[in-house]
Amino acid sequence: MKIATWNVNSIKARLENAERWLKDFQPDVVCMQEIKCIDENFPSQVFEDLGYNVAVHGQKTYNGVALLSKTPMEDILIGLPGDESDDHARFIEATITTQSAPVRVASLYLPNGNPTDTPKYPYKLGWMDRLITHAEELLKSEEPFVLAGDYNVIPTEDDVWDPGAWWGDALYRQETLDQYRRLTNLGLTDGFRTCHGQSHRYSFWDYQRGAWQKDHGIRIDHLLMSPQAADRLKGADIDRSPRGWERPSDHTPVWVEID
Repeated sequence: MKIATWNVNSIKARLENAERWLKDFQPDVVCMQEIKCIDENFPSQVFEDLGYNVAVHGQKTYNGVALLSKTPMEDILIGLPGDESDDHARFIEATITTQSAPVRVASLYLPNGNPTDTPKYPYKLGWMDRLITHAEELLKSEEPFVLAGDYNVIPTEDDVWDPGAWWGDALYRQETLDQYRRLTNLGLTDGFRTCHGQSHRYSFWDYQRGAWQKDHGIRIDHLLMSPQAADRLKGADIDRSPRGWERPSDHTPVWVEID
């Protein structure tokens, strides 16, 4: 089973690229972020025609997440638990049925947090607190799960083209890294990093200053796996190709394969 995550940065603007990539790569499950549309405007029929079941948690203009699965989805959870007042569409989770055993998969869009001297940064850290609590609950089931998405976290200096230029940004400062370590230290595995030890492999390149052409990127799209899922990990990679297409997202797909 191939599970991919992709921040599409507006599904309306990126629909042609999304169709092209799905046809070429044939992932079994796709976790999308920043779809930037309400549920009714998500092009579900397009993806259903490609053989996917669709679950959406949308929001007008901003945020929005979706799950696509070639097999049925059950027990769909809309929104990250822990704060009923949070109306941002940043989290959707479902159980994906397979021939052997089900796997729980979440598509998440963790807050950016910039500027750090505004309420946006405490919101980011609080959201991460809730994600940690939710992961703790999922781990109690001892079932395989994958928390996939745009984490807006640069884990290490190996994941950024210029650590000095980024240090202090909400994506790469001590409080952010401490929260991310709390999450991974629960026993979660970074699927890509487990399979690839080389540094400076990126999943995001800004549209400005020729970042893509210069390979001035950062790795912020992650698939964190429970021990039961990590035990079945067969491979992982970053597919750079869609970032080089016409009208690309500033993110590119990242995927894992589990047995």
